[in-house]
Parts: sequence; structure tokens; C-alpha cells
Amino acid sequence: MKRHNRYIKLRMKQSTLCALLFLLVLIGCEKFRVEEINTTSNKLVIPEGFPDVDFPEDNAFSNARWELGKRLFFDPILSIDSSISCGSCHKPNIAFSDDMPLSPGVYNRPGVRNSSTLANVAYHPYFLREGSVPTLEMQVLVPIQEHNEFNHNIVTIAQQLNWQSSYVTQSQEAYGRNPDAFVITRALATFQRTLLSGNSLYDQYLNGNNSALSEDQKRGLDLFFGSKTNCTDCHNGFNFTEYTFENNGLYETYTDIGRMRFTNDSADFARFKTPTLRNIEFTGPYMHDGSMVTLEEIIEHYDSGGKAFPNKSLEITPLGLSAQEKSDLVAFLKSLSDPSFMSDSRWE
Repeated sequence: MKRHNRYIKLRMKQSTLCALLFLLVLIGCEKFRVEEINTTSNKLVIPEGFPDVDFPEDNAFSNARWELGKRLFFDPILSIDSSISCGSCHKPNIAFSDDMPLSPGVYNRPGVRNSSTLANVAYHPYFLREGSVPTLEMQVLVPIQEHNEFNHNIVTIAQQLNWQSSYVTQSQEAYGRNPDAFVITRALATFQRTLLSGNSLYDQYLNGNNSALSEDQKRGLDLFFGSKTNCTDCHNGFNFTEYTFENNGLYETYTDIGRMRFTNDSADFARFKTPTLRNIEFTGPYMHDGSMVTLEEIIEHYDSGGKAFPNKSLEITPLGLSAQEKSDLVAFLKSLSDPSFMSDSRWE
């Protein structure tokens, strides 16, 4: 219990610091001169059947903003020792996720949670696994200030960027001002909103190519969307998530308090935002702590109904799947893979 209380106090302190940083982003929004905003661009490619991406009024899309955001995303200057970048934990070749259970931070400090894929993050209504951050512009402040991630200060980062004339030039072109908290957060959000993945075999099948899926994948599709599994109670819509907060019975006891970190409500203890299943073949290890390695493990877990836990979702019950049905479900999940997204030359 003492360890649990210390954890809550630490997270409250970090949340307070993060809130102060948010204020830095929201102030100083004077009018600025920028390049003409582009309504169409080869940097922003929306997959067939996907909704348009909403950009905030103060952060409309432009190529200059995208280029600046991409540069910042892969620049380790965001970390206090210049050892890691956003791209260190969100690697393009594995759908902007990581292949480690918990990604280490600066000075090789141990990670706290598994790095989620950023594919289609533009459509998320809130961010982090507890849903505590409402916009992409604000989200970047969390890893920047977290002790076990970048452990840096955005004001100091802005000062460092101002020492580089190329960053000053890009910032002026994109936002009509020198690098500051406003520019850093907006540019990074612009780049991340273009990380759209929607060209999987499943998408091709949905868009009229009946031969895109194999027979086992089609059987898995029927199972996934059928009443026997009820997978779509949590993984629904074009992005295969309802963005709800659930406990899936992974453990009987938890060290991570989940959404309770944000709400301070015991009803949210160990509840986490439902992740997308897109590109799941390549985004393992899985779960909030990276404790499962294979898709087969995941199917076995849900087939068993999970472990007993007071906050476990009522939808998690034993399924009674046959070996063939389990294999078919894995095959369908692999049909959600989009290799073209991971090999896209825009990320090079």
C-alpha cells in the first residue's frame, strides 16, 4: 500500500508539472505569417473510406509545418541527453511502435508502459493509455517532461532550437515565429496526424477486392464480427477501437493504476484505453506492459476469459474456441497489416 501511495503522489506531481507546461503552449498565440496553407498535399494521404482529418484552427496543415514536425519527431534534441527521439520508441518500420515491452528512456531509465502504435492517431479523441490528454498538441509535453522518458523542459528545448539557424528558418516558414513551445507542439502534432494506415488486405477486401482475403482470414473475419467472440464490443469502427477504457483480466493484481492516474476514481483502477488492432502483427509485444509476445497468446487469453479482477469488463468471458477458430482469428488479425504504411518513403 505504501508503494501504491508513493506511486500516486509521484504521478500527481508529474501531472501538475505537465499542466504548467500546457499553459506555456496556450499563451502567446499572436497572429503570424506563414506559407499558404495547403488543402491538398502528398504529405497528407487519407486512405479510401477513411474520414477527413480534423486540424485545429490554430494548426491547419501545411507542408512547412509537416517538414518541421517530421524533423523534430526524429531529432534526439527533445531528450535531455540527446540520446532518444520520438522515433526511438515509435519506429516507422514497425508501424510507429516499439518491439520492446517497455521502451527505455534517457540514461537507460526503465520504461513504464508499452509504446503504442501511432498509426491513425489523428482520429483518437484523447491520448495516453489513461486518456488524460485531450489533444496531440498537448500530448508531446508528457514524454518531454517524464523522468523515465525525455526528462527535459520544452522551454530549454526551444532555446536549443533557436541556436540552430535552420530550425529558426523552418519555424518562421511554418508559423511565422521563432521556435517556442507553441511551434514545437504544433509541428509535431501536424506530422503525427499524417500517420494514416488503411491499405491492409482487409481494407482491400472491404473496398471490393473479394480475393484479397484467404479462406481462413474470411472465417476469422466472421468470428471477429460475430456474436461468439464479441470482439467488436471493444474493437469496432474503421480503426478497430471504441477508445473506451477497459480492464481485460490480464492480472489479479496490478502495479499500474491505469485510468485512475487521471480520474483518481477507484472504479478506473487498472482500466486502459482500448488500442487499435491495425498493424497488430507488427506492434508486439502487447498489452499496456508488453507482457504478451504473440497473437496466439492474446487469443488464448481472451478464450480463457481472463483472470478474476473487480474492474474486469463484463464482456470478457470464456469463449470456448476450437483450435481452428483460434488459428482463423490470428489469420484475420494479420490481414489488418499494412506493409505500405511501414515502408512509406515519407518517413525516410
